[in-house]
Amino acid sequence: QDLCRNQVPEWAGDELQGVRCHFPGKADAGETLLQPSSEMAAESGQLLLTATDLQVHFPIQRGVFKRTVGYVKAVDGVSFLLAAGRTLALVGESGCGKTTAGKALLRLIEPTAGEVEYAGVNLSTLDKPAMRAVRSDMQIIFQDPYASLNPRMLVGDIIEEGMKALGVITDPAVRKQRVDELLERVGLPASSALRYPHEFSGGQRQRISIARALAVEPKLIVCDEPTSALDVSVQAQVLNLLKELQDDLGLAYLFITHDLSVVEYLAHDIAVMYLGRIVESGPAAEILDNPEHPYTQALLAAIPKLGVQAAETETVAATVDIPSPSNPPAGCHFHPRCPKALEQCRVQYPATTVLEHGHRVACHLSSRTAIK
Repeated sequence: QDLCRNQVPEWAGDELQGVRCHFPGKADAGETLLQPSSEMAAESGQLLLTATDLQVHFPIQRGVFKRTVGYVKAVDGVSFLLAAGRTLALVGESGCGKTTAGKALLRLIEPTAGEVEYAGVNLSTLDKPAMRAVRSDMQIIFQDPYASLNPRMLVGDIIEEGMKALGVITDPAVRKQRVDELLERVGLPASSALRYPHEFSGGQRQRISIARALAVEPKLIVCDEPTSALDVSVQAQVLNLLKELQDDLGLAYLFITHDLSVVEYLAHDIAVMYLGRIVESGPAAEILDNPEHPYTQALLAAIPKLGVQAAETETVAATVDIPSPSNPPAGCHFHPRCPKALEQCRVQYPATTVLEHGHRVACHLSSRTAIK
């Protein structure tokens, strides 16, 4: 309309969500901790996955009658977005809940609360047959290549199993041809289909796991620390393969890891988890160059650098154990280990502050000014 052509609309909303439009519509929405950057939107143009206030709580049961006395809050209100063709790295120490979050997205673990939307479909409302229909779009690569492959099955049967179970390819001859193509795609000879997993090295087994995930032509792959069990040289080969596949096939990755040096190479966006919650998120370059949360700073400081002496900076206290997710500290969960903690940190959990460049942080100590 003429109004749109002649006048710039006012911003309507708050620091977390809003719209600049003369005729805004209304839609249900939840708070998200990671917004897609303009670069993300330009490259993909499609929002693939949305997690809103995702929670996974495991009951603690004791006594003869298994009475519930508490809960382990493995994932406690996690929200993020993932666009097609992008990599979101979910980073944190062991036990922070990142693997549980990844499995909850695929409903390999049923979420306690929250919503997961894939391509506009709320997965939490789907029954088993409907969820099965979505499985071919969402796959996972597990951490341990020695435990994730059935030792009694031939490699060809392992890769073919998903195609048969989900009805992706019904013709056996076409399935066999597809298996051969996938093996060659991940850098293994087609003859590998007639061998067993124990005949391969760790790196080769992880390539088989990647081929299995690709067999049903997914759009999203959850990569659960796929390189952590491998030698450094083999890690680089697997990372190069994943990057090449993403470029060729337009795959979206949720890359779960504790290694920020890996993240720097592969990720477009980063979300840092601590005790079940995301404490900082944003574009990868922004997080790596300008970390705001003391936990993120400690993770970056722990990366070994060739020829550089250990920096004499305040880091996480090595003598303080990670708190239990069944009994997290009051206030900011990180304050018992934070060298900069204030009294406010001990009594009040920080709200999420929205900074420039899509950077978000939940910390009372953030030195940068929030976007108004």
